[in-house]
Amino acid sequence: MSKIRMNTEFRNKILNRYVESAETENTQEREAFLQAREKVDALYPKAFEQAIKVVERAYPQEDVATCKMLKGKYGSPLDVVAKDKCFYFSYAKENLEEDEDEDDRNISEHFDFGLFGSCGNSEYNDETGKQFAYAYKREELKAKDCNPDILAQQNGKDDNPHKTKHIEANDKALGYTQYSRYNSSDDTTTGIAREFDSQFYLDIIGTSHCRSRTIACTKQEFEQFKMLKLAKANLITCHQKWIDSIEKQKQAMKTGLKAYRYLSEGVELMKELGIEIDEAELVRCNSTGLTIYNPQNLASMIKGMKNTTMTREQKIAIRKEYEKQNKLN
Repeated sequence: MSKIRMNTEFRNKILNRYVESAETENTQEREAFLQAREKVDALYPKAFEQAIKVVERAYPQEDVATCKMLKGKYGSPLDVVAKDKCFYFSYAKENLEEDEDEDDRNISEHFDFGLFGSCGNSEYNDETGKQFAYAYKREELKAKDCNPDILAQQNGKDDNPHKTKHIEANDKALGYTQYSRYNSSDDTTTGIAREFDSQFYLDIIGTSHCRSRTIACTKQEFEQFKMLKLAKANLITCHQKWIDSIEKQKQAMKTGLKAYRYLSEGVELMKELGIEIDEAELVRCNSTGLTIYNPQNLASMIKGMKNTTMTREQKIAIRKEYEKQNKLN
């Protein structure tokens, strides 16, 4: 029996199967990423509990209630209460260094509890918000056929159509639109982002702009907020290292597969890597690795081309059965 020659389609099938395996393999990089995300989950409620105390100390609930009552009585001229999820917290240093003066006494920093909130040194316009959101909600984005790793994969590269396409898809899937920079009345997020952000809004009195309402806190409280911000930044770092590792493996696979003349060589490589795959499966799979042309799946696909007046419920049932068969194969 003659050997099947390798071609671009077969190379893509093998590469996709390898990446799928690499993303679920228990490596040090993946474990570090998962632990970093667990750390964020542990610190979020603790930091927000502190934020509640600090904000309500600055804006007592009875004052908030009074302002709301006056707005109800006199209308929009007294509309001075808003809900916000980002704050400028500040504490005063007890002792100054020799080269410092009173202008250096107050330490202030911007903290945003939102899903897309910056966790870098910039207040708003940096990429760390999206880097965190994509890494933190990685599984949710994967489930929506999005690429949550796009920013890590494109790290250091200029903007390009490929990058833009996936960023826009991720933002849409998470419900990010013109993200709220200030308070809940400005928030146009939907879905996942809105659900996440809604947990962290607090009542504030006065202007909606963070910088013009710096809120005093203790050094210990400030450090609690800082710990969360650093944990979010660490999640981004761990995600980057994990994806860097996979991208290096992908590049090595591409180089090797390009040199192979026969499909059997690619199959042998995968077996050496501990991934079971055979030529027959590669031949009958599409480039994404799904076995769509086995009898059951092909029949289901053809049936779906007929009876186009089916109800929505019937179409959903057929789709679920199709996905079930894929998992079995």
